[in-house]
Amino acid sequence: MTHRFTRRRFLATTAATSAVLAMPHVSHSQAAGKLNVGFWDHFVPGMGPVISGLCKEWGDREKVEVSVDFITSVGNKTLLTTAAESQARAGHDFLPFAAWDVQAHAENLEPVDDIMNPLIAENGAVNETVKYLGRHNNKWVAVPATSGSQIKGPSTRLDLMKKHAGLDMQEMYPAGSAPKADNWTLETFLKAAEACHKGGVPFGIGLGQTFDSVDTFGAFFHAFGAQFTDSTGKITVKTDKMRQAVEFGRKLAAFLPADAPAWDDTSNNKWMIAGKGAMIMNPPSHWMVAKRDAPQVAEQLWTHGFPSGPNGRYAPFLPWFWGVWSFSKNKSAAKSLLTFLSQRKAVETMVTASGGFDLPSFEKFTTFKTWAEEGPPKGTLYHYPNPHNHQVLSIAATPAPPKIAQQIYAQALPTKMIVRHMTGEPMEKTLAWAESEVEGFMRT
Repeated sequence: MTHRFTRRRFLATTAATSAVLAMPHVSHSQAAGKLNVGFWDHFVPGMGPVISGLCKEWGDREKVEVSVDFITSVGNKTLLTTAAESQARAGHDFLPFAAWDVQAHAENLEPVDDIMNPLIAENGAVNETVKYLGRHNNKWVAVPATSGSQIKGPSTRLDLMKKHAGLDMQEMYPAGSAPKADNWTLETFLKAAEACHKGGVPFGIGLGQTFDSVDTFGAFFHAFGAQFTDSTGKITVKTDKMRQAVEFGRKLAAFLPADAPAWDDTSNNKWMIAGKGAMIMNPPSHWMVAKRDAPQVAEQLWTHGFPSGPNGRYAPFLPWFWGVWSFSKNKSAAKSLLTFLSQRKAVETMVTASGGFDLPSFEKFTTFKTWAEEGPPKGTLYHYPNPHNHQVLSIAATPAPPKIAQQIYAQALPTKMIVRHMTGEPMEKTLAWAESEVEGFMRT
């Protein structure tokens, strides 16, 4: 196998690695001898060699020569690569697809019901967000990837939350046990945000137009049952549920950093690592960096569930997928490798190597020992994979049809609505603006 990859360091400053590995596919009458595959270039150092090693193990067993490329998401290179190959109808046999990208290229993806149905039977069901994004015309067109998939849940400074808000999040979400969080509601959350703001350690939640901000407020909107459209595409912006969600956002915004509308996806990480706040919404990447750069912060961090609202408890889930091109020259080999990478042993290997960052989508894969044992503090990641189905894993703008939802998401309608209202625009004018935007998305 020819192994070519670049490493963007998440925990280290920079690195680039290249190697040549002998790696050989599926030994049957229709099997070709070579496979060319792409993976997301992971933030966590060391993941490239681990994934390459798994590919080598499969390739040696199946006598297939595998060429592996790791493609960075910096500068949207993963997006550009899939777009270029889709248009040219040539390139890798399979590639990584982030969330909405599966739907954008569904017409050029090979149906994978033949591997997904057995995987679900063996590994347990996948959540509704994975079904929503990974299926097209009632067929699976992509396999949920372990590498890169994440929940952007609350990460709390135990000491600051207890001191200023009087809440013990470790008691609400004890390691090794089901949550005891009936009182962890949006009302409690808002009171805690106010208390921490008064204490000089505000919640570090952005109101910007990048993924982290939209994901967070998408979950808050779901907690109120606020929808931009229903599943058929009927516009449902002007509802009391939407009014309640936007009003909640306006109230919360008063207790967030003054520059929250300008935050990007690195702002919350920096905020927490610098010790400025009591909570952010993020996968545990900031905790991994804090272990190295600010251990006094890391030892106080606890990952846990979202607050519940009138419509339930929701958390932002951002899945990655692996998709086989319909023009692949080696579909059977590609599907065989993806099946291998979706088995328990391979999945746990990736979870362990990522320090618990990566989240498999199958329900039987939420209790690996990594999440229970990682620290400090020990057990800080126990509730990260949602082992007790305590919350619904969602993505902003659902249940709108994916082509409409993707535009709502990309254009950051949830956070834009809140910013417009918090800066003085009347509620009904804000709703009328959002309704007009959604109508425009339907014409494109």
